[in-house]
Amino acid sequence: MWMIIWGLCGFMVVGVCAVEVFGQRTTGGPGTVIRRQAPTDKAVDFSQSDLNAEFQEMATKKIATVRLLEGGAYNVNIRRLEGAETALVHGKKTDVWVVREGEGTLVTGGELVDPRKGAEEGDASGSSIRGGQSRPIKVGDVVFIPAGVPHGVREVKGHIVFLNIRFDTK
Repeated sequence: MWMIIWGLCGFMVVGVCAVEVFGQRTTGGPGTVIRRQAPTDKAVDFSQSDLNAEFQEMATKKIATVRLLEGGAYNVNIRRLEGAETALVHGKKTDVWVVREGEGTLVTGGELVDPRKGAEEGDASGSSIRGGQSRPIKVGDVVFIPAGVPHGVREVKGHIVFLNIRFDTK
């Protein structure tokens, strides 16, 4: 009995230490690493060196999404794609992207092909987008994608990294 109790205590200590040392959880979507909850009483800064370290870790560990801040109705993410992304539509969330590395083709508007319902109300994914507007995106570009607008990245040249600020608007 004591061995079971000590074993469980040891397991809990290791788990708590891992979260503290690595500063991450993997909730918020498949493969999403969450760094911290968004504070409500102070500002948070992300230096260029902090972001560069995140970019490097994502490349090394093949991480597609790091959530820098989780705020419930809003979040701040880094996305790293090494190929086309599934076509998506968010029912309630608006995205603002700031491209930091690489380039690709962004398609917005139109309608999802073979839509599949997502986890949240109004969310869906599809095999592609029919009738949307295509345009190249590259380092320095800023993109605003309102809730309800299908979007996806294709024709990625190597990889593309962008900050993704997402917030509820509906």
